[in-house]
Amino acid sequence: MAKSKAGKHFESLFEYAPISLWEQDYSGIKNFLDGLRTNGVTDLGRYLNEHPEDIDKSLRLIKVTHVNLETLNLFGAKSEPELIANLDKMFRDEMRAHWRSELAALWNGEKSWSGDGINYRLDGEALYIRLHWRILPECESTWECVLVSIENITALKTAERRFHNLFTHAPISLWEEDYSALKKEFDRLRAEGIVDLKSHLASHPKAVDSFMNLIRVLDVNQRTLDMFEAENKDTLLTNLDKVFRDEMSSHFANELVDMWNGKTYYEREGINYALSGELVNVHLHWTLMPGHEKDFDWVLVALQDITARKKAEEYLRYLGTHDVMTGLYNRAFFDETLQHLEAERQDPISVIIIDLNNLKITNDRFGHQIGDQLIRRTGEVLKASVDDGFIAARIGGDEFTLILPNANEQTAIAIMERVESLVVMNNKFYREPELSFSLGSATSEPGLPLEKVISMADDAMYNNKGLYYRRRKEDY
Repeated sequence: MAKSKAGKHFESLFEYAPISLWEQDYSGIKNFLDGLRTNGVTDLGRYLNEHPEDIDKSLRLIKVTHVNLETLNLFGAKSEPELIANLDKMFRDEMRAHWRSELAALWNGEKSWSGDGINYRLDGEALYIRLHWRILPECESTWECVLVSIENITALKTAERRFHNLFTHAPISLWEEDYSALKKEFDRLRAEGIVDLKSHLASHPKAVDSFMNLIRVLDVNQRTLDMFEAENKDTLLTNLDKVFRDEMSSHFANELVDMWNGKTYYEREGINYALSGELVNVHLHWTLMPGHEKDFDWVLVALQDITARKKAEEYLRYLGTHDVMTGLYNRAFFDETLQHLEAERQDPISVIIIDLNNLKITNDRFGHQIGDQLIRRTGEVLKASVDDGFIAARIGGDEFTLILPNANEQTAIAIMERVESLVVMNNKFYREPELSFSLGSATSEPGLPLEKVISMADDAMYNNKGLYYRRRKEDY
């Protein structure tokens, strides 16, 4: 009596279980596989490649002996006979892929198998399933009783697809990466007594590249391929050394220190390169995904292309420090440079003041367009006149200056002679109007303020200008 109650109890557990359960008979499959062995087949994979029709043939050998109520509900069947009569509608198409894997497990003597696949409801709707089967112990010699459970994971797969699409088509470069090997190296260094990673990297600069090589890229999205001009993921991943190079080492060293100190999120700006060699300015967001703090095996990196912004900022900085017409530095930069040189005073410092002669006369006689050409020609001459480390600036309408740090009086005189010779060459290239300068220079001495040096150079320029106009009068 007790046994009968137990039997009914277990029958109820099967019948009313909240998951799809099947009793199946795999003896026909066993006979099929045994027949292959008898016929000399030793490699099932090769055999199925040569006889793909046997995958469907073996699938039809599954005999369903009983299913529970949840199975009927899952597959939209009104009764067990209706379900069994329509197995060909349920087990088809994509199921062949995981059924082949199941056959391989059975061929290799495994008593159970688990995997994901696709079945179909009787109305044709696809079901993403997680299937588990186990040959029951009392039937291991015959495979006549196999317990199968089917879990409906359609909602899970739909969510996975949704988030995969969000990842793939996100308008920002996304990288899934595995830092577990890097974390192990951190642990090794700590075990050796390393406490300050920043100091360690300073004394072992090659360690930065070694750490970089420990990162494994798991996946990237389409925006990443576009941003780095890669045809596909394989092309990108095999050329990462072209993407992450040069300037990246310095900001990656800072990232390593942040990781070492326990940060799980940080932002930084840096420089990467497209596969074409084009520089890409990036704003990096690095996130160690929650739940992976122990192993660092899942990291999400987002890269925003800020190249256009950087170029705009650079242009704004240029406009803030340069004269647009000549390309020389402007008055603001000139004043800032003087303050810096005065604060970090190192004599000698020479200053040359240049005044463009006859600009007003040119404007009145030929128009401002021609006058502007004279100003631009002045810029050409002065740019060609100065060496690296010297500064040429336009500080007024027709006033220009050269600042020559660490240059004595003889150097200043040599620069003025170079300017005058370049003016001669410029006038040969441009016919009219004539380009002409008045120049004056002065050189600093200890205790003499730079403002005074500029005033002295200005006086020297006016003396030269007076001489220029006296000569002009004598010519007439």
